[in-house]
Amino acid sequence: MRYRDNDLGHARLGLAISKRVSKRAVERNRIKRLLRESFRRVRHQLPAVDMMVMAREQAAGVPGPQLLAELDGWVKMLLASHAATSGPLKPAGDTTTIER
Repeated sequence: MRYRDNDLGHARLGLAISKRVSKRAVERNRIKRLLRESFRRVRHQLPAVDMMVMAREQAAGVPGPQLLAELDGWVKMLLASHAATSGPLKPAGDTTTIER
């Protein structure tokens, strides 16, 4: 997951689920649905950021509740990072990634 501040006043979600994750569209769409649902539940808690989630091949075999729990963990790390800094989440041009 990558993220950066935006000037819109609300959080946005971007998804990148390629065919490398799963050849089956059904699996890729399941991952997208789960990620959107998780984002929808925490959207009101998030600062004004653009979040980009890029799924890896292992995501296709992960059960739904576990995938949701992992994304919730990333959101908690994002909130903790934002609370620790009084300024923007990242300096301009910083493209570091949250790694597990």
